[in-house]
Amino acid sequence: MMQWHIVCDFDGTITRTDVIDNILQRFADPDWEAIEEQWLQGEIGSRKCLSRQLSLVKATPAELLAYFDTVEIDPDFPDFVDHVIGLGASLEVVSDGIEQGIARILARNYVSLLPILANRLRQVDHNSWRIDFPYSSDACRAASGNCKCKSTPGGKRVLVIGDGRSDMCVAASADFVFAKDSLAEHCERNGIPYARFDSFAELPALLAKLPSHAANAPHYSREQQELFNHV
Repeated sequence: MMQWHIVCDFDGTITRTDVIDNILQRFADPDWEAIEEQWLQGEIGSRKCLSRQLSLVKATPAELLAYFDTVEIDPDFPDFVDHVIGLGASLEVVSDGIEQGIARILARNYVSLLPILANRLRQVDHNSWRIDFPYSSDACRAASGNCKCKSTPGGKRVLVIGDGRSDMCVAASADFVFAKDSLAEHCERNGIPYARFDSFAELPALLAKLPSHAANAPHYSREQQELFNHV
């Protein structure tokens, strides 16, 4: 695994719920839902969507922190991190979510050494916010707040772990994908080599089946992929 780099999503992958959606439901003007629909219809990218939605949030820092402290993660994720590090692979949490929330949630679960690449929440006044995008790219085909394709270092095989729309672009260029929910459906429809999973408890066995050579999606046979479906 020393030649593998793992790009792992956060919301809905490591967590059970979507953190930003929950913040909007709790603290934002209901107009956020119309903006969400524009994003779902492909009319705007996530960077514009998030900028407009987070400007509707009215919450104090204490209220946001109290919410972050209620978010649960997959209980097997900390052990998965230890397993991956022991194998010599590199692992980054790469999210179109909020860096401060991710760091606090992971630290509460004793996961504090992973690099986190995500958007940053900035306070405007006592209960208003904006969101900054330090990992965006004007060349991003998905117009994402965080261009996850920038997190794929040259010279390493790339494994993507994710669940949804923000992972679809980087999944297309990865060597292999561990997917659930709509990302798994996307991989199936588009012939992207993947294995479906529900819990991080399943992933050590799937990691053991990754090939020692670069998979390179166009050349990854259906027979090889089927091996992952019988773990």
